[in-house]
Amino acid sequence: MSEEVLLGRQPIVNDRLELVGYELLFRDPDNFRHAVVDDHAQATATVITHAFSQFSIVAALGSCLGYINVDKDFLNDDAIELLPADKVVLEVLEHGEITPEVIARCRELKARGYTLALDDLVHLGDSMRQLLDVVSVVKVDLALVGEERLPALVAQLRGLPVKLLAEKVETREQMERCRELGFDLFQGYFFAKPVVITGRKLSPSHATLLRLLNLLAEDAETEAVEAAFKLEPALTLNLLRLTNSVAIGARSRISSIRSAITIIGRRQLQRWLQLLLYADSEDKAVRHNPMLMLAATRGRFMELLATRLHPKDRALADLAFMTGIMSLMPAVFGMAMEDILKQLAVVPEVNRALLEHEGEVGVLLSLAESSESSTMEGVAELMDRLPQLTATTLSASLAEALAWVQQLDQAAE
Repeated sequence: MSEEVLLGRQPIVNDRLELVGYELLFRDPDNFRHAVVDDHAQATATVITHAFSQFSIVAALGSCLGYINVDKDFLNDDAIELLPADKVVLEVLEHGEITPEVIARCRELKARGYTLALDDLVHLGDSMRQLLDVVSVVKVDLALVGEERLPALVAQLRGLPVKLLAEKVETREQMERCRELGFDLFQGYFFAKPVVITGRKLSPSHATLLRLLNLLAEDAETEAVEAAFKLEPALTLNLLRLTNSVAIGARSRISSIRSAITIIGRRQLQRWLQLLLYADSEDKAVRHNPMLMLAATRGRFMELLATRLHPKDRALADLAFMTGIMSLMPAVFGMAMEDILKQLAVVPEVNRALLEHEGEVGVLLSLAESSESSTMEGVAELMDRLPQLTATTLSASLAEALAWVQQLDQAAE
């Protein structure tokens, strides 16, 4: 088996749409390329424990939990006890055979402080009922259960001391229905892919942010940027607070927009504004906004990949960050990407990446999106298009991006 590890993740949110966890997807690159692995239990154990030790995933998760699939073999492997009990949820696969030995091992792990989840529940058999006494979370696959059978299954689970997690949530209608049925947690493309709702207009604050980003992209004079800030007093106040918090060593507090722009620098100002597009003014913490968390992680992930591929090309890293941040704007504005780009002066490389996923930045965007899917579909083919990119670089960049977003969260509190 390869010594390299591929890491992906998919967000898990609560009923208030606050990010509370990630399903962590670990893959052996050799398996992606159809290599034969003789000992799958050893392969799984090696991949997961190696990833936790190498990529500092515990630090990257912050206050979130990491959900990890475990089969019967890995469940009985001693390596599982190397995982931090307070940071992971072990997902026992429902399609595996639930034997008395499996149930006994689950009880043992629970006694050691581990949280267990039953994955992909479709129906309640006798063996499943025994496991329900041990697990704390039950994951229900909406695609497998079907809309008609879902209420009856939930009725069987209601009253048990478990949290219900809806998987494969792809639309707002599914989300609302599951919430009405009593689900506590949610996971799926609805929270990881932009959903365009036509007919929405830009709010005044969004319009100002886009105007400011446009001015910075055009390298406008400071006077023009300052004038745009003056149209939004609340935004100006936040700028001054931000600048005062980072201007370590300054002899006096920053009190003017012009000096704040100079101190913080245009590059950092641009990134702050990009992130604000996703921020909810009523939520201080980053973790309260899954879309902001996802956009920030995606932008930083792509920037890190670009930097490691081309260490001397700072411009490419900036383009990668901007592309990652902008890629989720349709979900925020309820507008097609084509209409958003008409209002922003972006360079052709970013335009092609966002609209067609073309060029090197486009490949990086596809890699970021694939890492958020439940199957990580297409990762191997995309990596083949960037032969200098290794699985270790990919996974280390993702873990570092997650850690960076956690720092944003802490700074916002």
